[in-house]
Formats: sequence, structure tokens, C-alpha cells
Amino acid sequence: MKAIRLLMVVAAAALSLGATPRPADNWVGSWATAQQLPEDRNALPDVDLQDSSLRQVVRLSLGGQRLRVLLSNAFGTAPLLVGAAHVARAPAADRAAIDPRSDRALTFDGAPSVLIPAGASYWSDPVTFDAPPRAIVAVTIYLPRAPQRQTSHPGSRATSYLVHGNHVGDADLPGARHFEHWYQLAGIAVAAPPPATAIVAFGDSITDGHGATDNGNDRWPDRLADRLQATPGMRGHGVLNMGLGGNRLLLDGLGPNALARFDRDVLAQPGVRHLILLGGINDLGTLTRDAPADPDAHAALVARMIGVYRQIVARARGAGIRVYGATILPDGTSAYYHPDALSEADRQAVNAWIRAPGHFDAVIDWDEVTRDPADPRRMRKELDSGDGLHPSAEGYRVMAAAIPLALFR
Repeated sequence: MKAIRLLMVVAAAALSLGATPRPADNWVGSWATAQQLPEDRNALPDVDLQDSSLRQVVRLSLGGQRLRVLLSNAFGTAPLLVGAAHVARAPAADRAAIDPRSDRALTFDGAPSVLIPAGASYWSDPVTFDAPPRAIVAVTIYLPRAPQRQTSHPGSRATSYLVHGNHVGDADLPGARHFEHWYQLAGIAVAAPPPATAIVAFGDSITDGHGATDNGNDRWPDRLADRLQATPGMRGHGVLNMGLGGNRLLLDGLGPNALARFDRDVLAQPGVRHLILLGGINDLGTLTRDAPADPDAHAALVARMIGVYRQIVARARGAGIRVYGATILPDGTSAYYHPDALSEADRQAVNAWIRAPGHFDAVIDWDEVTRDPADPRRMRKELDSGDGLHPSAEGYRVMAAAIPLALFR
């Protein structure tokens, strides 16, 4: 007992002489992507992921000198073994090469490998890393064996690279197989001084960036990050793209419905204090895509969509997050949904609710800035990607330009 008391006295004396613990880092999301179970056409064969290195290239928003990486096994049915993982700066968004001087090995609880439980995600330990704002970063993971059910983000609009064997630290991956999807990679957070915060962009393929340029980083959340970094006093904000192609408010589509994924994709993001919500076009479109619906079905759909908006606002505000509602863009010439007059009336009814005072902390009126003045049911031609539903890269620029930056002060 005397020996134990002596050790306690020595420890207390050391603290009093300046052995102060390191202050806790303020972790803020700099890059993230929504997770789903990939459809068969977007899943990789198990043989490809057996004994394989997967290099995935992303662009940060907020910069920092320390970072950590989030790997995901959210849709796996068994523990996922990651044998090794590295992070490095990349000289270009469309190449597998990295800057070897910047390469850092990641650890997990001090170990070079990690076993991620089924249905879970896992943050790496912090690593010292020079990550300027909007830096291009490559995360390379080695998988000794293929996941039992993959966790993926199919709509990456960024090229990933795969080779067999452990090549996590290689400066380049010549002959690598490449594809435009992300697998098992969910986020990157940086240590940033307060009051740095994260903005979550939550929505469907319009937020995900369908119609944007592959490896161009010109989706509307990317453009918002560009504006923030170009504006003095606004550079302490990360922008996290949680768009998911085909996503709906009410029903599962190519991934979980918006309400089902809200906790993981919004509330769990480090440092989130702002939420931009754009969702509902797929709910409106699928009601009548295959056959007309009666007026009662249309009215019920609108009421249920508004109910989900209310749920999201309440949950976000309960976590101290301000919520900005974005109006639904026009889709009158969509060949995929071919909306009728009742569908357009539904869109107008939902947008009227979004615009009404008191429902959101602010409104971003993307319907107003993208619609054709000569025919408000359709998107302006110069902003349309060509399918009548998704904006082009120029359309995404206009959307980002319409967001008042004062919302984030």
C-alpha cells in the first residue's frame, strides 16, 4: 500500500511540474461520403478484393496538420480485416501516383491493422499530416481477404485503383485496375482550431453530383467549399457530401432512405453544425413513373414527405445543428420520370412548405435559380446536364453561388 501511495504522489508531482496531458483535438469533417450496399453492377467480384490494395483519391475541403481516416463495414455481414492503410498527398485527382514524401502509415489503437465489426465503422488514430484546404489525398488500404458484403459509394465520380498484394506505400500502381466507385472508405477528419465546423450536404444524386465531371470536383458541395475557402473569415468550414444516388425520403432505393441513414450520415459527422437538406425529387417521380396515381395518393405523398422533413429538422436541432431547406429543382422534361400535372403540383406544394417561415432556419431556393422563366416546370437549358433532371457542372456552380455564405457565420 505504501508503494502504491508513493507512486501516486510521484505522478501528482509530475503533473504539477508541467507534465500536462495534450489538449483534446477539435475534430472536424473535411471529406465524407454516404455508404450503401452496392448493386450487383457496381460491386466488385470477391476475387478482385482478395489480397488486394485499393487506392482511393478524394479532395478535402477544410485543411489541417493532423488527420484521421474513417473506414466502414456498415453493410458487411462479418468482421472486415484491413491489413494495412496509408494516406498520402496525390499530385493529381485522376492518377494513382502519390507523393511518397507525404506518405504516412495509419494505425488503429496503435496497431497497423484493424478488424472492423459487421455493421460498424472505425476511425484511425490521428496522424501528423500536412493537409492544406482542398488538398488531393489518396487513401490506400490492403485487404487480405474480401469483405463479406461490400460497403460502397458507387457514385464517386472519382477514379479508384486496385492491384493485388500489399502495395499501400507504393509511389504508383502501374497496371492497376480502375473504376469510378469508392469502397469501405467513409470519411476524413482534420484537427482544426475552434470555431471550425462542418456543413453536411444531405440529399440524392443532385447532391451526389450526377452530371458533374469525373475527377473534376465540381459538384455543388465542391463548389461551396471553393467559395468558402476563397472568402476571408469563412475558411474554417468543412463541407461533407452526403448525397446518395436514387435516395428517397420515404423508401429505400439504391441505398437506405434518408431518415434511416440520417444518424450515421449527419449526426455522427465530426464537428457538424450546419445541414443543407435537398431531397424529395425521387419520391415525387417514382409515384407515377410506372402508372398514374389518383389525387388521394398524391396528397398522401406530399403529407408524408413533409412529415420526414419535420423529423429531420427536429433531430438536427436537437443536436445543435442549424437546418437549411433547399427547394426541389424542376424536372418537367425528365425522360426518366416524365412528370404529369399532378406531379408538378406536388413539387410546388412541397416547395411552398419549404419556403414557409418557421419550418427551416433558412431557405435556399434552388427552384428559383434553376427554373426556366419561360417554362417554370423545366430547368434552364444552360444548367441542364441533358436529362431534364440533373444539373450540369455549370448548373452545380450556379447552385453553389446561390447559397448565402452568411448562413455559416
